[in-house]
Amino acid sequence: MTRLVIAIDGPSASGKGTLAKRLADHFNLPHLDTGLLYRATGLKAERTGRLPAEVAAGLAMADLADPELKTDEVGQLGSKAAAIPEVRANLLKFQKDFAAQAPGAVLDGRDIGTVICPDAPVKLFVTASLEARGERRFEELRQRGAAPIKPRVLAEMAERDRRDSERAAAPLKAAPDAHQLDTSNMDADAAFAAALAFVASKGFRRTGH
Repeated sequence: MTRLVIAIDGPSASGKGTLAKRLADHFNLPHLDTGLLYRATGLKAERTGRLPAEVAAGLAMADLADPELKTDEVGQLGSKAAAIPEVRANLLKFQKDFAAQAPGAVLDGRDIGTVICPDAPVKLFVTASLEARGERRFEELRQRGAAPIKPRVLAEMAERDRRDSERAAAPLKAAPDAHQLDTSNMDADAAFAAALAFVASKGFRRTGH
């Protein structure tokens, strides 16, 4: 049986992170949210005054545990760091090594199926309308105790989409052989069921936990 590597790409708040975690748990595989690499790079560069590319070259798994990485402000720093070709080049080995683990792996991000794991047997491109994603992010921020302004949330998300899709280095796009999953009208359970069905269509089943 081919090693199970699941490459999941998609824009912010599409549901790819939640889906990736559930798939990793279901198949008992390690999971990497590669967006945290860029967030950690951006945050560490901001705190230390070092160049993002220099920070990326020395990034360690421990750097991904900072709770501040989950904030929207750091998300913007991460998106800007991700647009720097040298940052992406310096994080490439980190991601490829993670994907090369013996049992396989689940990785989610924006260039997993196109750059990091182009030979992954399972590729998903998870998307949703800007309105649906904006509503999810708005509710997420409210639940964290913030006081978000919905038009601003939508504007920031649209700007991030533009930056991620138009950057010269590894822009956000679906791999030609990726299964596109639109979660605009799906809850997490429905998205998980649809993803499992696609993984099964590729010949992979849960063998134990």
